[in-house]
Amino acid sequence: MKIFHSINKLLKKILKKALHRVVIVGLLLLLQIACMVVYLTELADYSLVIQTSLNVLSLLAVLAIVNARDNPSYKLAWVISILAFPLLGGTMYLLFSGWLPSKALRKKLSSTEGQLRPFLKQNAVVMESLERLDMTAAGQARYIRDYAMFPVWNDSTATYFRSGEENFPVLLDELKKAEHFIFLEYFIVEEGEMWDSILEILKDKAASGVDVRMIYDDLGSSFVLPYKYYRMLEQQGIKCEAFNKFIPVFSLLMNNRDHRKILVVDGHTAFTGGINLADEYINKKNKFGYWKDTGIMVRGEAAVNLTAMFLTLWNTIRPTDTDYSKLLPHAYHSGIFRGDGYIQPYGDSPLDNETVGENVYLNMISSAKKYLYIFTPYLIIDNEMMTALCLAAKRGVDIRIVTPEKPDKKMVFWLTQSYYAQLIDCGVKVYQYLPGFIHAKVFVCDDIYATVGTINLDYRSLYLHFECGVFLCYCSEIERIKEDAIETMEQSKLITREMARRKLPIRLAQVVLRVFAPLL
Repeated sequence: MKIFHSINKLLKKILKKALHRVVIVGLLLLLQIACMVVYLTELADYSLVIQTSLNVLSLLAVLAIVNARDNPSYKLAWVISILAFPLLGGTMYLLFSGWLPSKALRKKLSSTEGQLRPFLKQNAVVMESLERLDMTAAGQARYIRDYAMFPVWNDSTATYFRSGEENFPVLLDELKKAEHFIFLEYFIVEEGEMWDSILEILKDKAASGVDVRMIYDDLGSSFVLPYKYYRMLEQQGIKCEAFNKFIPVFSLLMNNRDHRKILVVDGHTAFTGGINLADEYINKKNKFGYWKDTGIMVRGEAAVNLTAMFLTLWNTIRPTDTDYSKLLPHAYHSGIFRGDGYIQPYGDSPLDNETVGENVYLNMISSAKKYLYIFTPYLIIDNEMMTALCLAAKRGVDIRIVTPEKPDKKMVFWLTQSYYAQLIDCGVKVYQYLPGFIHAKVFVCDDIYATVGTINLDYRSLYLHFECGVFLCYCSEIERIKEDAIETMEQSKLITREMARRKLPIRLAQVVLRVFAPLL
């Protein structure tokens, strides 16, 4: 009887997953692609003219790829795909190669950004003081200001959290203090102890008149939230939107996910980092051993940058605000904010033709003089990043990268490990975090600079997703970030050249994965 019960339970579990919305939508999308491939193949077989036309189209696509300003790795992946399937390659490139969201979405986002720009003006005195202190830091700050529109501030403080467990009680306390508005924007929200605790506060605050708004990524949360969960939250007084709903119609827009983690309270206090709203992030659920993550809280004028990121997406999806001055840090805070160094939250999006997240990392690598410590769950890097890391190590910088020991995705882990040998040969030290999975995205450099955020070292984070981070310089918390990096490396194993060499079948799989990594 117990065996029958276990089998029945297993079958129900399998059936539930098989009938899940993402599975059904995914199968419908694959069916659309398969039908298109069959249709084009049949046309080519039927007519020599069509066959020749498709070959010419593929040739033109290759020429377009070579002359495009895209990443070389991305170009190579498409050229190999076209060479492998010359009849279909050109058509596939035209249909599937776009990085950018739809023109309509770009237009709306651009309009909203224009409305917010007056509230994100750079204080000239702050920039001048940073230039006198450190021209390298000022150069990074100018880049973020000019190409991501977010100013640098010196009247704010940052608090670094070494784990989700350290971050969570502070986040709850700040939510309880909210009197005017709470904004949340997360990639993953999952029902459980963490989210349920937050939700109770949000419901109470909404009932008392606090403006509570939330955005969650529809695909990111699809396996862990009920279908159309946003409707349930609306019924409880929480304004909510599911970003970029996952639908059974093929669209390049499906590639662009909202990977940000942002929480803003009353305009003057904001959180970000790698921590989503699910129990594994506070180690109440153990999926892959201990889950190591990090977060950061910003208090003061710099919080406006994260507020603006949220409002840009919110007012694109659901136009709401006309008077943004009510949402600024000083709107509900009297007096002067305490300052500690220079703090600059920044956002990255796939619509601006600027890889802000990657370039912030590259600037830190190129400016490093003594050391650079990195946390990343995925290490899937392009030639520019590989060259920068290797060159820094060759000029004597102590470069150390910590990746997981227990992966959340096996093939992605193989891909991550495929980069070890070249890095190690150039003097980069690579570690694997022994207690489990490291989900943190942190760079800390020379006791002077650091960035904490949502941006992984992979193609999706660097090119396709909406992301965010906080650049810090001359802040006291940088010392705590460095201490955390050293303690984490002490709990990790150093990968040797021999350890980096895998068995032949895995090496062959890694070669293929490396080629097509930009398209995955």
